Amino acid sequence: MTSGPVKLYALSTCGHCRAAKRLLDALAVAYDVTDVDLLEGEERASAVAEVRRLNPRCSFPTLVVGEEVVVGYREDEIRRVLGVAP
Repeated sequence: MTSGPVKLYALSTCGHCRAAKRLLDALAVAYDVTDVDLLEGEERASAVAEVRRLNPRCSFPTLVVGEEVVVGYREDEIRRVLGVAP
């Protein structure tokens, strides 16, 4: 199914981020999520820097699957990088 670890950078108040979480949960994908807006100080600055490195627009959700990055809630693209048929 997946080709590497799955990491989701999200905002706790973002509807598209919640949709991405629901999709990953529905697909029973093991993933690590960071709600960047809930972090503080250096931890938050570090997470924002990582998102900006992966996605220069620093928009959310930003999903990392192995070496691939999906920006925004794009179900077809998320399914593609996870190797899950629509």
